[in-house]
Amino acid sequence: MLQGLKDRTVALARSPHAEKALFVISFAESSFFPLPPDLLLGPMAAAQPTKWLRFALVCMVASVLGGMLGYAIGMFLMDSIGGWILQVFGYAGEKREALEAQYAEYGLWVILIKGLTPIPYKLVTIVSGALHFSFPIFVAASVVTRGARFALVAWLFQKFGPAMGPVIEKRMGLVLLGVALVIISGFVALHFLH
Repeated sequence: MLQGLKDRTVALARSPHAEKALFVISFAESSFFPLPPDLLLGPMAAAQPTKWLRFALVCMVASVLGGMLGYAIGMFLMDSIGGWILQVFGYAGEKREALEAQYAEYGLWVILIKGLTPIPYKLVTIVSGALHFSFPIFVAASVVTRGARFALVAWLFQKFGPAMGPVIEKRMGLVLLGVALVIISGFVALHFLH
């Protein structure tokens, strides 16, 4: 079932409505949709390399807006919809408690790191709302982390073309971990400079 959804999502990249679909999928992925917008973003950036930054920006804006919906689900609907979404993605019982404990201790860092990685971002958005994490900091961190992730994916595809697909699928975690370390280093440096 998920493979069929993935195939239809990738096929949208060739549609005349690809940019609208990119916005919708990016929005939905941040709160409930199972597939990442990278499946659409990469092929679109490869097909129209001059628009890679525009596509990354569309992805980032929609993802942050969808993250706000995820935050609201966590804040107001955690006992029903929020809990169900976490359960569907394998975060029930002890695993959910561990995520919430990690989040309570390292909130900003969890947003920055998990927002870059292939870990479903909806988990971060819902738990942010459930734990009443600072909304302005949540939004700012989401802009940074989602912007960096989508810009990197779009840039790689526009630079190296569709051949990047299999490479990114295998190595995306490592690449995004490197980007996360750069972002974290920047925040640590800013902290010590003040």
